Amino acid sequence: MTLAASTNEIVLWVAGGGVVFGTGVVLASRVIARRGASRTGDTVAPGVDVPAAPIAEPPVVEAPATPPTVRDRTSRTRGLFANALSSIRGRGRIDGETWADLEELLLRADLGVGLVDGLIADLRARATESPMTGVEELIAGLRESMTARLSGANRSLSMESPSGPAVWLFVGVNGVGKTTTIGKVATARVAAGASVVLAAGDTFRAAAAEQLQIWAERSGAGFVRGAEGADPASVIFDGIESAAAKNADLVLADTAGRLQNKTNLMEELRKVRRVADKARGAVTEVLLVVDATTGQNGLSQAREFAAATDVTGVVLTKLDGSAKGGIVFAIETELGIPVKLVGLGEGAHDLVTFNPGDFVSALFE
Repeated sequence: MTLAASTNEIVLWVAGGGVVFGTGVVLASRVIARRGASRTGDTVAPGVDVPAAPIAEPPVVEAPATPPTVRDRTSRTRGLFANALSSIRGRGRIDGETWADLEELLLRADLGVGLVDGLIADLRARATESPMTGVEELIAGLRESMTARLSGANRSLSMESPSGPAVWLFVGVNGVGKTTTIGKVATARVAAGASVVLAAGDTFRAAAAEQLQIWAERSGAGFVRGAEGADPASVIFDGIESAAAKNADLVLADTAGRLQNKTNLMEELRKVRRVADKARGAVTEVLLVVDATTGQNGLSQAREFAAATDVTGVVLTKLDGSAKGGIVFAIETELGIPVKLVGLGEGAHDLVTFNPGDFVSALFE
């Protein structure tokens, strides 16, 4: 099954104020200590509201000749790994610079400081217990360890509702592509034979409902919206009730992602979840949509949404446009939430089920 991704941009900041320093700062400090180089970390000012994007016209829904693959669409992260591993292989031996280069590679890919330290420590322990014969064995060990970090997670999307339709809530900050992602999920589910209803719960941005309505028309899904500024929970409740009356299989519900008042937003999302649970259906998925290009800066907001809505999985958009593909590892290891779908392009079928084995393999090819 293939789906599609959004291309909206988003800037994230620390929940509750303050300045976010990306992994670049940590990386810079370690490189400075090792090589005397300098690097400036990214900073993002707090309290900046993200302007509403114009209505994005959904692409014409046409099945691709061949489904997109992680290997073909993650060239930036793959290029980062290829260049670094080529340099390490060229050295031909394991020394202090080899370990430093591995650490720098993983930090640049945005795996996160804690995970990078853990991977390097594990590799050093293995090398001590059983001396490695060369860099190829070291690289193979890293690949094995990274694969293990992503194994065992449940990446399925549940449609099992005891009565009424299954309900999938989509949450996340403005600009990450919730609305577009919902439309493309609907396209795939309708094509697979499911009856789907879209609920426009982002009532504070008129463009969101209008864009979602276009997606509903093009995908063949039903559509429920309220008046601008209406209570989002009531709109989603009505969407679920409408779907139940029509014996629909699935409700895909959009939610607001405004951050100018974080406390109110999170309480609103909690209310949406409570009200949705009272309708004639069952919330089987709460999917957090994250823009891969934001890297580590997305984790603080991800934690807030996860705490407010019991997130069951992550949709990682724009993985094809980012060299920070390691954010997949950070999300799963630091938040304990599986990445279920990843965006690999702008087309209607470019959001695909995440396969960790394919992803790690692509990085080391």
